Amino acid sequence: MRLEHLTSDWNQLWKQARQHEGVMHGVRALLALSGVLAVGWQRDWSWQVMPVLLGVVASALTETDDNWLGRLRTQLLAMAIFAVIAWVVWATQPWPWLLGGALAVSAFVLSLSGALGERYRVIGFASLVFFIYVALSAQSSRQVARQMTPYLFGGAAWYGLVSVVWAGAVSRPPVRHRLAQLYALLGEYLQLKARLLEPIRDTDIAQRRMALALYNGLVVDALGAAKDALFCRLVARTPPGWLQQALHQYLSAQDIHERTSSSHGHYEALAETFFRADALYRCQRVLALQGEQCLKLSAAIARRQPPQHQGATARAIEDMQGAIAHAAQTLPPGAHLRVNLRALQGLSANLTEQAAVLSRVLQPAPAPTERTLVNDQPRSIGEAWQRVKAQLHVRSALFRHAVRLAIALLLGFVLMRMTDDRHGHWIVLTITFVSQPHYAATLKRMSQRISGTLMGLALGWALMRLFPDDLAGSVLIAISGAVFLGTRRTHYAVATGAITTLLLLAFHQLGMSQGVILGRLIDTLAGGAIAGLTAWLVLPNWQARQWHTLAANTLRAQASYLDEVLRQYQAGKQDHLAYRIARRNMHKADAALSNSLAAMLKEPARVRLNTDVCGRYLVATHTLLNYLSALGAHRGEPGAPDLDAPALQTAAALRDALLQLATATEAARKLRTPDWHFTPGPLLAPGFETPPAQALQQLVRAQLGLAAGMVPPLVDLVPRFHRLSGTDQRSAPTSTLNL
Repeated sequence: MRLEHLTSDWNQLWKQARQHEGVMHGVRALLALSGVLAVGWQRDWSWQVMPVLLGVVASALTETDDNWLGRLRTQLLAMAIFAVIAWVVWATQPWPWLLGGALAVSAFVLSLSGALGERYRVIGFASLVFFIYVALSAQSSRQVARQMTPYLFGGAAWYGLVSVVWAGAVSRPPVRHRLAQLYALLGEYLQLKARLLEPIRDTDIAQRRMALALYNGLVVDALGAAKDALFCRLVARTPPGWLQQALHQYLSAQDIHERTSSSHGHYEALAETFFRADALYRCQRVLALQGEQCLKLSAAIARRQPPQHQGATARAIEDMQGAIAHAAQTLPPGAHLRVNLRALQGLSANLTEQAAVLSRVLQPAPAPTERTLVNDQPRSIGEAWQRVKAQLHVRSALFRHAVRLAIALLLGFVLMRMTDDRHGHWIVLTITFVSQPHYAATLKRMSQRISGTLMGLALGWALMRLFPDDLAGSVLIAISGAVFLGTRRTHYAVATGAITTLLLLAFHQLGMSQGVILGRLIDTLAGGAIAGLTAWLVLPNWQARQWHTLAANTLRAQASYLDEVLRQYQAGKQDHLAYRIARRNMHKADAALSNSLAAMLKEPARVRLNTDVCGRYLVATHTLLNYLSALGAHRGEPGAPDLDAPALQTAAALRDALLQLATATEAARKLRTPDWHFTPGPLLAPGFETPPAQALQQLVRAQLGLAAGMVPPLVDLVPRFHRLSGTDQRSAPTSTLNL
């Protein structure tokens, strides 16, 4: 009986572990590393084990979420680049300064490959790490390098084989993990949105909107990751049933995200109007319950089990609709009160339809519709070159990062040669891992690297004394490598501690542990210092440099989305590729702007824009996105087509205003502190009132009016980006912006 309980507990633990992507990465790495150590024991390897382990690590760094064929192509491309890298090291090894120059040039070229996409970015990064590993083997002589490099290639090829076989045998869990993570983030997003509906006076709505805008970036990233996981597996003309179901769940998540992003009115006005009624509380409860439902769907997708529903959401919707009907009967007369009532009715309709979408997430996928996913990969060498060429200017963040990394590695190489440090390669490795495109990200990675190194040194020292024999050390080496590869994307400090422990144990087995602890610490501090200083001094990519461009891109993406929504109202609801691309681009631009503000807050005060003004601008653009999303959420409802001329005129004026404001926002970077005068023009068309029977026409016009109302505040904020707090009254040149 006890054995049965242990077996049941082990099976349950394994099922839970399979739901975690990091655990699966670790298990795959453990399998590969165990195979290396087993062969090493059988053949009585000594120094050969280390280069094979390093080859495994380099190959694992090239890994992306892909099907087995894509993983095979990636591995073959990586091995070809590794071969070129090895040849470059062998050719320059007799002349150290030429080798340092080759390292810098390789860093520049390989960093620019990130312009081609995530797959090429990780291949470029892994190739740079492989360069350092080969250079490490060439420290003594070219002959030693020729002896060790085949073992590096052997380790890389072995892990590539394990990865390809794994991708072919275990193709579904990565997709389930992405979808489960997406629905978990959607659940948190819905619950954050529910906080906006509290009918409480003196609530800081702007602060809550800011939190929602920043969190929206996480949801957008999760949508992108799920899309990539699906796209790389949609290779057959008729996908298998499980993949069609996964695609249905992804498209449902897109619909939920759009509906949750919608706003139907000013929340302060709604709270004031319905302060003494419970209608707004009922809406908040429905939204919070739907957030809980998304969290349950996340667990159900991960565990492949049906969620446990108790009917609370359906009853809450009935209560919400009843409360709104009662409010409509008891609301005193007043045009502005009726406007708020229509907004609440629009919110109720949106939440009701969102509940229907949630109820269909785990149901069988409906009949195939237009479900094409956009391909972000370059389709030809010419297109790849055009992407790289577009980054070859000093304003490009990727170009600046490539130059900065090349200079940092050259400085690290010079320091390594000047100090004659036998472990000096750790300096350049630290620079490679720590250097990030942005200053704030570099500082964060540097602190994680240092703290992880300290943790790994302490743990490695303890393990060397507790388990001095080689067999136990080999087991610990395999476990440490698995932890490193399983946590490197999510917990970098833990990953650094694991790889540091692995190195200490490996050097201990080779009898070369003398001075390793102190050397590792000093070299990590030196590499981190060089990476931090270059991020600060060499072509720093301060967020202030790109804020105006990101802000303009946000407005242009919203204008494009508005165009697509209007086409839907004219031709009927169709979730075709053009519409989904426009929606995706709008949310990606909004996420990029919110990420930029989050990074700017961590930069030195002297290089920031006015972060208070930037924060208000972000809230305003995200609010505008919310109003436009509501138009998308209600398309396809009865009465949606055939918008009349005044509504179309207002939409066209709003689109033109957004495009002109985008152009002016980019120009504001050069004007620095202009004092603009905004002439709005006819954003709201005359005769904007409609008969009460045309409820959807009223809703569309109301949303267009709310969106148009966000343009003047945006125009007012743009010229104040460069002004420091307390200096908004400073005299400045005058220019006029006519929209």
